[in-house]
Amino acid sequence: MAKKAAKTNAIRIIEQQKIPYEVLEYTVEADGAVDGVTVAHKTNQKVETVFKTLIATNGKGQFYVFVIPVAKELDLKAAAKIAGEKKIELIAVKELLGLTGYVRGGCSPVGMKKLFPTFIDASAQQLEFMVVSAGKIGMQMKLLPQRLLEVVKAQYGELTM
Repeated sequence: MAKKAAKTNAIRIIEQQKIPYEVLEYTVEADGAVDGVTVAHKTNQKVETVFKTLIATNGKGQFYVFVIPVAKELDLKAAAKIAGEKKIELIAVKELLGLTGYVRGGCSPVGMKKLFPTFIDASAQQLEFMVVSAGKIGMQMKLLPQRLLEVVKAQYGELTM
């Protein structure tokens, strides 16, 4: 009998919303280090369909979530503009768990401690599906971009350089 994957908050929320999804699991090296391009290869997905979740702040207590392709860099100027801020910066990794409930490499846009304003890179609109973290290292979820947008109340924008 196949071992049933432990459900994360992200997966519970996706299921509650009755959103179709597929779990993709991959092996994690002993040091736990993982980058998105490697995750794409380990899950047999095209790199442009796999997205990472980044958290940024305006430095005044407001936080924003940016979901961008793993092989791209967040354009902080474009991100600040879409968020309506003069300037934003990525948060320090040490702040991630306390703020979101997730660790680096396992941060899902779904199921954070709080629903922050969320922006998904416009490239996702062209995709049949996208892959994001399911809330823990070693587990991704594949779903329709529009359904992810709806569940996290996001908007699309040009976010990468």
